[in-house]
Amino acid sequence: MSINWKEYQSQGLFDELVLPSGRARKSAAPLCRYLSKLSDEELQERRAASELAIKSMGITFTVYSEEEGGSIDRMWPFDIVPRIIEKKEWDQIQTGLIQRVKALNMFIDDIYHEQRIVKDGILPVELMKDSKNFRPQCVGINPPHGVWAHICGSDLVRDAEGVVYVLEDNLRVPSGVSYMLENRHVMKRIFPEMFENYNIQPVNEYTSHLYETLAALSPRDISEPEIAVLTPGIYNSAYFEHAYLAQQIGAELVEGCDLMVDSDDCVYMKTVEGLTRVDVIYRRIDDEFLDPEVFNPDSMLGIPGIMRAWKKGNVALANAPGAGVADDKVIYAFVPKMIEYYLNEKALLPNVPTYVCHYKEDRDYVLDNIEKLVVKPANESGGYGMLIGPHAKKEEREKFKRLIQRDPRNYIAQPMLTLSTAPTLVDNHVEARHLDLRPFILSAKKTFVTTGGLTRVALKKGSIIVNSSQGGGSKDTWIVDMGA
Repeated sequence: MSINWKEYQSQGLFDELVLPSGRARKSAAPLCRYLSKLSDEELQERRAASELAIKSMGITFTVYSEEEGGSIDRMWPFDIVPRIIEKKEWDQIQTGLIQRVKALNMFIDDIYHEQRIVKDGILPVELMKDSKNFRPQCVGINPPHGVWAHICGSDLVRDAEGVVYVLEDNLRVPSGVSYMLENRHVMKRIFPEMFENYNIQPVNEYTSHLYETLAALSPRDISEPEIAVLTPGIYNSAYFEHAYLAQQIGAELVEGCDLMVDSDDCVYMKTVEGLTRVDVIYRRIDDEFLDPEVFNPDSMLGIPGIMRAWKKGNVALANAPGAGVADDKVIYAFVPKMIEYYLNEKALLPNVPTYVCHYKEDRDYVLDNIEKLVVKPANESGGYGMLIGPHAKKEEREKFKRLIQRDPRNYIAQPMLTLSTAPTLVDNHVEARHLDLRPFILSAKKTFVTTGGLTRVALKKGSIIVNSSQGGGSKDTWIVDMGA
């Protein structure tokens, strides 16, 4: 026995590999032919090899469990059937992502300076005033190159008709890129022949571009600036990624207690040889824990005085404090207007249609149609705190109605998109599973977009929740050049 593509059911939705007729898409045809020639035993051997590679490479993620009383390290869930996108289509998506991030950075810079977009009535002043991630401490600061969000992860989805939408933008401390890179290492181990015979675009340039992006922020004009990755520590869910990226770019992996701000308002790293000045900090902790002198006074994760050093231009912080003002699902609804306002261009990548509960008309519609909608709080992530109306019980929907009425500014709602699917190995056959995609965009002097990104897949049948913390997994993403 082997995979029988005639039995594969895409449920009438847009499938990333298979056409509605049941035939493979042009870009996926060589892969589908190859997989169909593998016996059950060979498929299981490849899957076992991927699991062994993940274990030997130490690719883990951390989940927090109330039932088991704390955090648990788990092996990274990985599906060996890749997701394929043709390069011609990807080039268009990449252009749209660059446009979007440029406008977002212009918006953040505007918000901490003249606030023209508010004064001109494009963004309501009350939405800005009540933003949980607006940091008054950042007003008037000018980060290098006018860039605040140096690393952005924008989540893309494709609907049942094949239209690509931006679902959300992650501009605080976006995670997942290390898994994108490690997914490729695993696939090269288990399917080396596919990389010899397929024109798959590489992803390994990311770390060199990350280093260049961070180095370009250095306040000192030196050939090798001192770069540090600031982590909350080993119990953080993304600690694997912090350590991995630090190692890949030759940066120091540090916790807050490893750094100090001296009387000259520069940041120094404590080493066995004494203090070493740090030029750039790729911080993986949230704003409120960054500096106990400015934000949360009880924070044990940050560095007292680091905001003072940053304001004086003695250290660069990526992403910049305050960038999260654009990482708000209510602000997300205005991104197409931002693009028109700042760039005088139409958005190349559309938003998912969004109802902003702050507006009475939108709020009334959401309350009357909550059973059809997905309701999201403005600043939660990881799939937490949301309501999937069509799948929710009546009491859950009523609870969310009360939450919306109590704090309308904190909620948006969107129609439940029927996400595209891709074949996923289940036992000894493939079944359709829903998925999304998180590309990563780097911005400093130049802008760089990963070739593809992290494809997250809902491993539970029928589920649209792709987050690894809630039962999701991932696939390698192949951008394939089919030529003219």
